[in-house]
Amino acid sequence: MEADITSQAVGLASSADFSLINLFIRADIVVKSVIIMLIACSIYSWAVIIEKYRLFKKINQSTEEFEAKFWNSKSAETFYNNLPANVQDPMALIFKDAMQNLLKRRSRTDLNNRMTTMLETGIEKQISKITKGFTFLATVGSTAPFIGLFGTVWGIMNSFQSIAISRNTSLAIVAPGIAEALFATALGLLAAIPAVVAYNKFNNDSIKYSQKLENFSKRFLTII
Repeated sequence: MEADITSQAVGLASSADFSLINLFIRADIVVKSVIIMLIACSIYSWAVIIEKYRLFKKINQSTEEFEAKFWNSKSAETFYNNLPANVQDPMALIFKDAMQNLLKRRSRTDLNNRMTTMLETGIEKQISKITKGFTFLATVGSTAPFIGLFGTVWGIMNSFQSIAISRNTSLAIVAPGIAEALFATALGLLAAIPAVVAYNKFNNDSIKYSQKLENFSKRFLTII
């Protein structure tokens, strides 16, 4: 009987297909769930990465153009009156909200404090929009390797169960489970590494952009 099992195992080793698709098909429901989860996280992470890359490229350019036009204008009120209604630049939106508040409360004695609060609130609002999705990148970067490790442990457990059932230590018995385990580990790293790199970069970019908004606000307060 053991000879028959050994011969079957050797036959399996010679015909086994270790392509990624077949590794997924042969995996049990737990490992398949891990693989699907990691692939979904990786896809969504890349969607966030691409969206944030385009966003920072867009707002950096539009903010530079806005600042150049603003500081070359005759007055803040004149510039505000000529501002397009559909403006999307974060700095322009902060300026627009601040000017609306300024024109309504020009006679108030505590105008400077109100404007300071208004600008700070506007900055927080815009930065909150910009950093939307950062939490997901951070979560994937910190948890994906452990999710992959769970799939690895489960795959190795399956390999040990195959050894126990067949009473055979042939590589053909343990190879499929080990391959599935390594596949889950690789996917975990594949999802985590880009997410961590992107999170660090975009977080640094958001800090720089926040400082740019704060500098504009301070300079704007000096001219009202």
